[in-house]
Amino acid sequence: MSGPVLARRGFLSGAAGLAVALTLAACGDGGAGTADPAGGASPAARSWTFTDDRGKKLEQPKVPGRIVAQVGSAAALWDFGVRPIAVFGPHKLKDGSKDPQVGNVDITKVTGLGNVWDEFNVEQYIGLQPDLLVSSMYVKDTLWYVPEKSKETIEQVAPSVGVMLTGKSATEVIGTYEALAKSLGADMRGVPEAKARMEAATKELAAFGNLKILMVSGGADAFWIVNPPEYPDIVHLKDAGLNVVTPAKVDEGGFFQTLSWENADTYEADVILYDTRTQALKPEEMMKKPTFAKLPAVEAGQLYPWNAEAPYSYQGYAAFLEGLVANLKKAKPLT
Repeated sequence: MSGPVLARRGFLSGAAGLAVALTLAACGDGGAGTADPAGGASPAARSWTFTDDRGKKLEQPKVPGRIVAQVGSAAALWDFGVRPIAVFGPHKLKDGSKDPQVGNVDITKVTGLGNVWDEFNVEQYIGLQPDLLVSSMYVKDTLWYVPEKSKETIEQVAPSVGVMLTGKSATEVIGTYEALAKSLGADMRGVPEAKARMEAATKELAAFGNLKILMVSGGADAFWIVNPPEYPDIVHLKDAGLNVVTPAKVDEGGFFQTLSWENADTYEADVILYDTRTQALKPEEMMKKPTFAKLPAVEAGQLYPWNAEAPYSYQGYAAFLEGLVANLKKAKPLT
């Protein structure tokens, strides 16, 4: 993985360099693109305040307009009507098409600051003159996809909002993004209808409580069993009545249990939901592993996609849950 342009060019070696860069940026024409939190008119000339999940109270004399967001945050905010000017994190596939993690964001209308882990073009970020950076957090006080080596520089450019994921339900996380979007002047177009769809699909999940469900992610040399309490989407599924397997022993950090492919049959399940993110093995690749291929759920064709990073919006979760309900209707108990 290549580092940000800042590191490659030796730019901004310290605070003095940062001050020079900010001065130069302020003399420019406003950088690439504009922000439009309401999807139309500019934000009202009013003061803005928001307290994020770090307990940090942010206050600005006017509503932030030029917003940069990690792709998950960008996808959530976009569905509420906020239009970031730039994104970082997986947003573009090798063929140039959109990565599913970026949701409904129009990637032709935003600047990409980095597409893989540890990649963040700090020089370009400074040039955009952002008012606000938004990212989710799996670990408190650690913004997802903000590189540790560039963190101090990035944090000096603009204030940031952190939205905690671990230990929360999807409805709580969506509520935080909804509150943030409202504070930024979002129009909420389509939100009530999407919320109704999400609630309806959530109610339908209760009918599948008789199915034992295993949620997994596959790698070249490892098979990961996901630990439900650490993921907002799985907390939501369990709260709705689904029987999701909890691994007996989780790795340090608590997010999953790592198994060898030889031990892929450690847990029984009627249904397996597999991670669809680009870094995870596809079903046809996993089925080349003999132990996995012989699992009852796999042999029965009860192997369904799990959108592990569905946008934290009512639109994102309505689509995710409706698809899951449709698949679970095809499944039957096996164990």
